[in-house]
Amino acid sequence: MTPERLQRITATLDKRQPDLTVLTDEVYKPHNLAAIARTCDAVGIPDIHVVWPRDRYRLRTAATAGSAEWVNVHTHANIEGAIQQFQQQGYKVVAAHLTDDAIDYRNYDFTQPTALLMGTEREGVSAVAAGLCDHHLVIPMHGMVESFNVSVAAAIMLNEAQYQRQRAGLYDQPRLPEAHYQRLLFEWSQPQLTKQCKKYGVPYPQLREDGEVADPQAFSRLINELSAQRQQS
Repeated sequence: MTPERLQRITATLDKRQPDLTVLTDEVYKPHNLAAIARTCDAVGIPDIHVVWPRDRYRLRTAATAGSAEWVNVHTHANIEGAIQQFQQQGYKVVAAHLTDDAIDYRNYDFTQPTALLMGTEREGVSAVAAGLCDHHLVIPMHGMVESFNVSVAAAIMLNEAQYQRQRAGLYDQPRLPEAHYQRLLFEWSQPQLTKQCKKYGVPYPQLREDGEVADPQAFSRLINELSAQRQQS
């Protein structure tokens, strides 16, 4: 772990916005989900949520440009449950959706806890989801096409969210809960040790200020003992 690498990690964690996220409703094209994840990382969003009717979704395409390592993906079985979960946690769920009640996205207050809902590539936001959302947002357009690509629309709105939050000073101090911050710090700075901890079900060891394990010998002994126990069982 070089000092420069550690500084880059902590600087990124210091600007993460835990109360801003994106929720996609069966956006099925991998490159669109990957592009959304890449934008989320760029504006400091640590977690994105996807409604995926099958098992857990994992970002695998090169379009993430490595952001899959830094953005966690949470899977939901249906859009109704996902929206209600956010609202119960105090989030406003806002949909990129053109309706008579839709407001210019620049007039929405992105400094409040917000989940930005993006609908499917073909149908957009479903009627059920639209009815459950707190607000509908629209990006003004002046051309012949009716809408932006879903990942482009997400990027435009998230850029506005970043602008508003910067003006409000929300990037000026760390906002992640301390336990979450320390967990990500370990996982990002020690990816190989993270795999070992998860493999053997042991807590992450304490790190020194330079990002290295405080007692590497003790950790190595523990892993070796657990490995030997598995081989004997």
